Amino acid sequence: MMKKSVQDIINKQINAELYSAYLYLAMAAWCQGENLSGFAHWFKVQAKEETGHAMRFYKHLEDRGAEIKLAAIGAPPARWNSVLAAFAEAYKHEQKVTSMIYDMVDLATKEKDHATVSMLKWFVDEQVEEEAQTLDIVNKLKMAGESKGALMQIDHQLGKREG
Repeated sequence: MMKKSVQDIINKQINAELYSAYLYLAMAAWCQGENLSGFAHWFKVQAKEETGHAMRFYKHLEDRGAEIKLAAIGAPPARWNSVLAAFAEAYKHEQKVTSMIYDMVDLATKEKDHATVSMLKWFVDEQVEEEAQTLDIVNKLKMAGESKGALMQIDHQLGKREG
């Protein structure tokens, strides 16, 4: 049986993952409005991935017979000063999610919930990838500087993301 503290933190994470999806959809909408369809596509794929993460947590609670409590999802921002600003915020957000995952691992370990620790290993590994890919884009945008040509090249490249 899952302890209430573990159940509660997983329910909180479901909300955080769904907020992540909302945030990335808002970034996609903003990019689309700026005629940057490749960046918009990248964020839409990311939003779908975040929804999948929420469902992994949901299924874990379901499989363990734990109570699922869905909470309201906060509204994300709608505008950014630049694509770099949007991706810098996305990177910072991924770092926050990583911290939340680590807190979950610590709690599940403390509570000796081995099934949850095992499930969370996937998320620990996933966050390494999430941070790395987002930081890579931040760094490319920084290198591009004010070059519209470089921005369009990155936009084109990100538009090819599968998912």
